[in-house]
Amino acid sequence: MKPDLGVLEVRLPKGSDFEDSVSPSTSHPLCTSNSSFDEGDSDDTIILQSTPVQRNRADLTHLAQLIENILRKKPGGERILTEYGRTKSLTDSRRRDMVKILVAHMASEHGTSPSKRVKEDYAKGITALFPYLADPQGTLGYEQYYNPVDGSGFLPWRVKTLQKEASEGQKKRSPQLLTGGPDSGERTPFCKENQLATETQCCEAIALMKHTTDETIIREKMKQTFTHRQAMVNDPVKSSEIFTTFPRFLDIKGMIEQDFSLMFGDDISARFLEKWPTHYRQKVLEQSRGLTQTSDLEDLLHNAESTTEELEDGWDSEMSSILLLIHLMPPSPHGRNKRPGKLSARQAIDHLVKFIKTGTSVEGHLDSITESRQPYLLAVGTQRSAIQKYFIVIDKHAIPCRSPDALASFDELFKAHFIFATSYNRDLANVYHFLQTAVYQIDAATTKVNPRVKEMRARMLHGF
Repeated sequence: MKPDLGVLEVRLPKGSDFEDSVSPSTSHPLCTSNSSFDEGDSDDTIILQSTPVQRNRADLTHLAQLIENILRKKPGGERILTEYGRTKSLTDSRRRDMVKILVAHMASEHGTSPSKRVKEDYAKGITALFPYLADPQGTLGYEQYYNPVDGSGFLPWRVKTLQKEASEGQKKRSPQLLTGGPDSGERTPFCKENQLATETQCCEAIALMKHTTDETIIREKMKQTFTHRQAMVNDPVKSSEIFTTFPRFLDIKGMIEQDFSLMFGDDISARFLEKWPTHYRQKVLEQSRGLTQTSDLEDLLHNAESTTEELEDGWDSEMSSILLLIHLMPPSPHGRNKRPGKLSARQAIDHLVKFIKTGTSVEGHLDSITESRQPYLLAVGTQRSAIQKYFIVIDKHAIPCRSPDALASFDELFKAHFIFATSYNRDLANVYHFLQTAVYQIDAATTKVNPRVKEMRARMLHGF
């Protein structure tokens, strides 16, 4: 047996006319200057020797194609390719997006502890696909993405972040006291009927949803894959792929509401919109009047008590009443050096809801996000008191709300935390904990809340 020489053997049938046309002295497309013949073989064997340079070029082409395929299949990937094609560079924001997409794919294919070889291949693929991103002064050119010498670079740094998130996710799911809330782990759904039982069935339903335009079919398949989806959002690695796997969240309204009803039932799902206008809204106004008055607080109170026709500036009556909750239950201090204090109306808006004028690009708003944020509302209208539509922004995606009504949109925003198993913004945690335990009455006995939240529950629930 011959040893493996890493060569390609082409055997020609004997007696053919083509056999006579090929010889060591005959020029032929298969025979290049880098080709060689094995003298010891029979006359009908040609051995084509590929050089290390050729093999390296083929490897880089393959890795570049791998990176391009990943980016084209992921949300935001086309924007990365477009920006590089236009500028021959990537902004810091686009580079961070690219690294997140690639590491998420890396983790799904190779686990959260990929080998050095895997990380190096991805780094090679990046600079092969985007040659102007290569460092001309570097030994390898791709060290900024992965340096095999010391293990540094954007890719391994993101891998470590993913490992940390996975570790924290395991801690969150471990049994402990007072762990209620949206990120407390998988729940037993209120409605377990008609759930697809196997991975194959779920994959078939997911594929169908991505390609059909029939909303009835989409809603039914979303119901059937609810349990599968909840397992996915509670997985620290797979959760980043939720909008890739279930993109119909982004174009079919009402998917958050449907999942929340499957999780908790219609009765709990309806509580906010039933109880806020009839009881809590007036209680919030009464309690807010007793606070030390500031210009921000006075403006919110004025708007909350005004009709749309009377408003000159600021948010409409319903949104203003919601923002008053932040003055009633200001953020708790964070860390040793942070002081407690009430948010101004301006700060509250920035955490809870952002406004853009009609005609402004929603995609442009998403592109401008440079740091990780918890879910918030994006309001689109001619002015703050005349909103035409709301979106829920989460992980640089915009989910359309069912209604331009402020209360209905805020109801969806709250529910999105549970549907996507994401924690509350820490500066709004007291507000969300109050709504969760007092209004929706979810995990009231198992959620640790601030004393101020308990005090407000006592004030507002007596006599209810």
